[in-house]
Amino acid sequence: MKDVTPVADGWRLLLPDSLPGGPPDILAGSAGESVPAAVPGCVHTDLMAVGLLADPFLDRNETDAAWVGRADWTYETPLPAAAGDGHERTDLVFDGLDTVAEIRLGGTVLGTTRNMHRGHRFDLTGLPHTAGAPLQVTFTSAYTEAERVRDLVGERPNAYPEPFQYIRKMACSFGWDWGPTLVTAGIWRPVRIERWSVARLSQVVPLVTVDADGGHVEARLDLERTASDRPLTVRLRVGETETTADIPAGADRYSVTAHVPDPLLWWPRGRGGQPLYDCEVTLLDGDTPLDRWQRRIGFRTVALDTAPDAHGTPFTLVVNGAPLFARGVNWIPDDVLPTRVDAARYRRRLGQAAAAGVNLVRVWGGGLYESDDFYDVCDELGLLVWQDFPFACAAYPEEQPLRGEVEAEARENVARLAPHPSLALWNGNNENLWGFRDWDWADTLAGESWGEGYYLGLLPRIVAETDPTRPYWAGSPWSGSWRHHPNDPAHGTAHSWDVWNRLDYTAYLDSVPRFVAEFGWQAPPAYATVRRAIADDPLTPDSPGMLHHQKAGDGNGKLARGLAHHFPVPADFDTWHYLTQVNQARAIATGIEHWRSHWPLCAGTIVWQLNDCWPVTSWAAVDGDEREKPLYHEIERLYADRLLTVQRRPDGPVAALVNNGSRDWTGTAVLRLVGLDGVVRAEARLPFTAAADAVATLPVPPGLRPEDGTELLTVTAGDERAWWFPAADKDTAWPAPGYEVTVTDLGGGTAEVTVTARTLLRDLLLQADRLAPAARADRGLVTLLPGESVTVTVRGWDTPDADAAAAALFCVNSAVTSSLG
Repeated sequence: MKDVTPVADGWRLLLPDSLPGGPPDILAGSAGESVPAAVPGCVHTDLMAVGLLADPFLDRNETDAAWVGRADWTYETPLPAAAGDGHERTDLVFDGLDTVAEIRLGGTVLGTTRNMHRGHRFDLTGLPHTAGAPLQVTFTSAYTEAERVRDLVGERPNAYPEPFQYIRKMACSFGWDWGPTLVTAGIWRPVRIERWSVARLSQVVPLVTVDADGGHVEARLDLERTASDRPLTVRLRVGETETTADIPAGADRYSVTAHVPDPLLWWPRGRGGQPLYDCEVTLLDGDTPLDRWQRRIGFRTVALDTAPDAHGTPFTLVVNGAPLFARGVNWIPDDVLPTRVDAARYRRRLGQAAAAGVNLVRVWGGGLYESDDFYDVCDELGLLVWQDFPFACAAYPEEQPLRGEVEAEARENVARLAPHPSLALWNGNNENLWGFRDWDWADTLAGESWGEGYYLGLLPRIVAETDPTRPYWAGSPWSGSWRHHPNDPAHGTAHSWDVWNRLDYTAYLDSVPRFVAEFGWQAPPAYATVRRAIADDPLTPDSPGMLHHQKAGDGNGKLARGLAHHFPVPADFDTWHYLTQVNQARAIATGIEHWRSHWPLCAGTIVWQLNDCWPVTSWAAVDGDEREKPLYHEIERLYADRLLTVQRRPDGPVAALVNNGSRDWTGTAVLRLVGLDGVVRAEARLPFTAAADAVATLPVPPGLRPEDGTELLTVTAGDERAWWFPAADKDTAWPAPGYEVTVTDLGGGTAEVTVTARTLLRDLLLQADRLAPAARADRGLVTLLPGESVTVTVRGWDTPDADAAAAALFCVNSAVTSSLG
């Protein structure tokens, strides 16, 4: 059997002797020396660990870290003794090098790399690789390589002033409109020595299909041999089913199929369970095992319905024959220094997504093919994965040396991710087809390559050849062909960014896209996150640290204009912080409620974005310190199986009862016209039935429609409740807030905060992190009528106190009143 020896210990990082512009003061006297290094890891984390780099996430330290990305770096360790004796072949295997590297063993150059997104294997057989020989990995600055390739292939347009499209590296290392510019280098995935004989499994792709006869697993094998003249045996085991086949002498590709009768189907969360089957491939020479490959798989079918209809071109995911409304979130790398994201952190973040009712996570194209830990969690939680290939917001050259790297990384990662039942869709790129059409690229390019050949040629061919069990889509947004504008909402996928950039969020109501793959609204992170990361005194929306942690062009201006449609100018930072978070939650609610009410015409929404990669004002629902913003809890409501909402229709407002569950929803809806004083002025009770996976609408009787800012409409159906306020908050004569607060200490750092309203309270929010940095509340914004109560459970609060809880409460009534003076 193959022997594996990790190469994880004893690494050192050599400090550079010289830098462009000279070394920073912090390296004075240290140049040419070395410091301990972590593998996997990166230069930034190694320097921070020994105090040679201040945390770039704090204040404006990011600017002082820019030199790191411009430097060349060397990692070194003694080669460890490899396990096992008598093997014919010895390989040094790197699962990931970031990015441009030369690998040396002693005085021998083993090879060079230029792609963060793939692994590399070097044959040590016959080399003087005794234990203790110096192994060196020298990284050239990603800037140096990107600029070299740019000079070679010519300038191409992009959305940001950094050369990220000239190198196969995580694009957002070079900064984005939510992320810092921290250009990394390092051995970012594990390293090992593999020793083997006769043959090894160089690649296994299990193609899982389901039909009327049951489940089928075709394991496609690629072999590497030292001896090609001998037959081999392969054993495929799926659960309790086992199949054995003979591989002829000389064959380096083979496939073996197992039939599993009556397999339990894997379903997206909310539709059924997520049974997983152990899949094991063993390669044997007679009775002697040579190599073994193991993963978990799931039985399910996935398809994409894009057959034109009377409304345009749909984009509907169909799993196990059932059309699905995708309740999605966009995923960016969870840390701009991605080696800090481990399996536990993936589980926390994806667990938050699942708890919020999410059933699809889109891995965005400016980031990574994530580690198998990410997809393992999605398999277990029933989260479908839409995987972008790593191309975003730029014209990408198709010449060498990039084209060969693109093909190699795509083949490797399509094969690597094939076992995961959660993986539902491969997507060619983010916004590049749209960019070519609308961002003046065509004139700038003047006929030069820009990536179209990847998205419409190379990548779909690789997916079809390597894993034909999954659909491919050329890009997002994309309408299916050049016959329609790439971002035509009537065809395929659409991105809605004019609303955030130029309009009020009520403009979401003006169209019904077939699938909304990106839309979002900004808000600052939680207060405790701001205070940890930014030392500004006084702290204001435009104080230096706050502005540095706002990367969007005119981001604060857009926040202010968005507020102006609905609220008076905030009087202080705390009011601004609260109202911008309210506005974010309301914006996303406006879009999702409208679009879900039009299912199946609209078949999905993917909120930009679930997570942050550092503490920043952004579109995220969970901030860079892992704290939930009010948007997160709003998504919980918006993505529940049952959603009750009031929507405008041509003949007047309706109560829409959206049921994406598997059972019919029946009952009586209670509609009440209520004054701001809480007095019910009119009421109606209307029976309804919303069939499983359908939407029912109830017209609001004319006598129950609010006329101005003195009235509101409530609709209740069972445990669900919807509100309709026809006027902007700044135009509403809100009563001064009145409420009582009680706190019950449950012990162990957990307490219940109960608020009882004495007046109408609009968007009441307990900011738990103001009670203690580690405190978390189990709910976000809530509106109460006089006499109603809400109980918020707070965890991580060791000193429960009613006065402290009252001080951490915010509502629109008081925010508007204070802003108006």
